[in-house]
Amino acid sequence: MINKKIKITGIVQGVGFRPFVYNLALKYDIKGWVNNDEKGVNILLSSSEENIQNFINELKSNPPILAKINSINIEKITEIKEYKTFEIIQSESSKNKSTIISADIAICDDCLNDINDMSNFRYNYSLTNCTNCGPRYSIIKTVPYDRINTSMFSFELCEKCKNEYENPTNRRYHAQPIACEKCGPNVILYNNKNEILSSDINAIKEIAQKINEGSIVAIKGMGGFHLICDANNDKTIEDLRTRKSRLNKPFAVMFKDINSIKSYVELTPKEEEFLSSKEKPIVLVKKKKEFNLSQLLAPNINHLGCFIAYTPLHHLLFRYLNNPIVATSANLKGEPIIISKDEIIEKLSNVVDFVLDFNRDILNASDDSVIQIVDNDITKIRNARGYSPTAFSFENKSKKKILSLGANQKSTISLYFENNLILSPYIGDLNSLKSMEYFERTIETFKRFYDFEPEVLVCDKHPNYESTKFALKLKQTNPNLELVQIQHHYAHVLSVMAEYKLNKDVLAFIFDGTGYGDDGNIWGGEVFVASKTEYKRVNHFKYFKLLGGEKAVLEPKRVALSLLFDSFSLEEVLNLEIPCVKAFKESEIKMLHTMWQKGLNSPLTSSVGRLFDAVASFANILHIQSYEGETGLQIEKNYDKTITQSYAYEIIEGKIELSSMIKQMILEKDKKQICSKFINTIGQIILDISNLHKDLPIVLGGGVFQNRTLLELLVNKFKEQNREFYYNKNIPLNDGGISVGQIYHII
Repeated sequence: MINKKIKITGIVQGVGFRPFVYNLALKYDIKGWVNNDEKGVNILLSSSEENIQNFINELKSNPPILAKINSINIEKITEIKEYKTFEIIQSESSKNKSTIISADIAICDDCLNDINDMSNFRYNYSLTNCTNCGPRYSIIKTVPYDRINTSMFSFELCEKCKNEYENPTNRRYHAQPIACEKCGPNVILYNNKNEILSSDINAIKEIAQKINEGSIVAIKGMGGFHLICDANNDKTIEDLRTRKSRLNKPFAVMFKDINSIKSYVELTPKEEEFLSSKEKPIVLVKKKKEFNLSQLLAPNINHLGCFIAYTPLHHLLFRYLNNPIVATSANLKGEPIIISKDEIIEKLSNVVDFVLDFNRDILNASDDSVIQIVDNDITKIRNARGYSPTAFSFENKSKKKILSLGANQKSTISLYFENNLILSPYIGDLNSLKSMEYFERTIETFKRFYDFEPEVLVCDKHPNYESTKFALKLKQTNPNLELVQIQHHYAHVLSVMAEYKLNKDVLAFIFDGTGYGDDGNIWGGEVFVASKTEYKRVNHFKYFKLLGGEKAVLEPKRVALSLLFDSFSLEEVLNLEIPCVKAFKESEIKMLHTMWQKGLNSPLTSSVGRLFDAVASFANILHIQSYEGETGLQIEKNYDKTITQSYAYEIIEGKIELSSMIKQMILEKDKKQICSKFINTIGQIILDISNLHKDLPIVLGGGVFQNRTLLELLVNKFKEQNREFYYNKNIPLNDGGISVGQIYHII
């Protein structure tokens, strides 16, 4: 008989780890105990060497489905104590919290069977869950993950639920949100005047009927409210666009199951795998040519964001619906997702006709995750519900606690303590007071989770980013706080390096829409030779002027005009018979030329994102865009892979010069030719520069590489050349990954 102590860290709380250990101990005739503390799970094993080794082997090879083990530390105990049984004992408290918070997980098949089984006491119960599914991050105040530390603390268990909760062989053992209709939260339907109409299954039936009849409603999900309507009702979708001032931006569509999705879109096996996964993200997939839902869902683009019902409430709703549903985040433009019924009534009563709420509070908001499949693998566009908080472990154990504040758009924060890096869920753009409040609230939430008080603060160099202003203000109030500022595009490089734990020189192509450069200009088309500690800008796209600054971001025709001014005289531009010139009055062109000449409100940029805007205007696809990235999506739609030619370009003293491309492009009449040759040209530039640095692995980063066509083109070429290359997959390629890169520089 020997005794061994095991310490396990990672995502090991709220995932059924202790009952798993309990049942495994019974299987191998082991005595002892298991408990939680703020760092993870502790196990004491007392048995034969063979039994303990079998236990450890199975623990490592087949842990609970939701668990993610970062480390297993095994220690032999010389002092022998005799144990009669194996027990799950009380959680311990310590001063140092480091256990990883689990993400919210979609309903499992077992719970789905329960709500559909008329003989089960949870039949029709819309808020059921177990240790394998349900809310985690969205309901937790702090660790350890015990019921008293969640928004379920006020719901006292009935006898039936209590028996399951206390039975280590039951899948609901210590499932903290466990409840039933008798003892748990319930669903209530309101009209937009805050009047109660019905409750529980009757409320679900009634709101389904309202959706079928053409109403726009708000329904509470796992991490916030959705605005919901029939996805095949043109008039209702048009009303939603009008009420929400959302002209063309695509809506995500929720489906009952994978088979219903297949009726409308083309799916690869990998897309089907992710749609059906326990995370249930929104996946961007290709519409069928015969698309039998409303054309207003995703106008002028080939792809649709699809996801499967992921809560029991959603599944009960689909029993009574005629069609798939639009399910988009309920918020005001520029503000975070709404998590309370009262705020829906206050802010969106002019948008929604009815509200379906339940009285389990959402403590931590979380949007739906958005992914796409490239090269048969995930690339994340929005990292949130199901995946986040996202934890990474590193060999370097930090002596200091580090907090990074990310960028201004697609904001996230990251924490580093001991050897753990935690990436928060997507917060959003920090362009409103409400968004900043949400940003600060998220920081406070994660500080509370881990009793975390930062000693090092990392932020962007942009003086006008709200995250930078927040960092400078915090430093002012706490002079002992160490402040580090990281250049935006270098942080993109570091984000990729962090995901793959790279610690060597790389050749990095960082293409995005905007970022504060070291010379004070707006960067966005950068080539670096970089390491974990430093970077050198070896190439960049030649600067051009943004006529009207931010207005040029909304009006691609202004970017196109600026590029024309770089290559032609005013008189020559006025004589050009091309769409982007015709999109202006002659007086406007003359006024903008004066701005261009004198540099009035015309900042310099190297942004590839803005080049996409200009090309959309040259191709007469879009002269004014209604949402970020619209030009890229429409250029992608017009890409023809049978067109293999590209345009001419030059590199002069490290600057990538595109005037030859512009002169060739304006002679083209076919938008498919323009879009295809442009993407081919960007790809060719990357390949040509890569061939000048054959000894360096390649890194691709920045939001432009969310363009699936461009990324797949490069992935295929690099594979042909047997080149070593990297891009973010589990961290967003866009600014949502900046906070991770900021930390990686200093650990």
